[in-house]
Amino acid sequence: MASTEDLIAWRDALEKALYAGVREVEYNGTRTTYRSQREMESALAKLNQRLGSATRVSKVLISSSKGL
Repeated sequence: MASTEDLIAWRDALEKALYAGVREVEYNGTRTTYRSQREMESALAKLNQRLGSATRVSKVLISSSKGL
């Protein structure tokens, strides 16, 4: 399984290619050619989903009262 840092770098490379209008992404010596922009967007959504589930979310709840 890829590390979070690898996924972030892959996502950044994919976003850069997507916004540049090219269908080839090169990351870590591997070149991937996508068939369409839709396929690239799908891959980007999957990467974002994996990254979203890999990051921890902390929630702090503070409550107070006047003691009445």
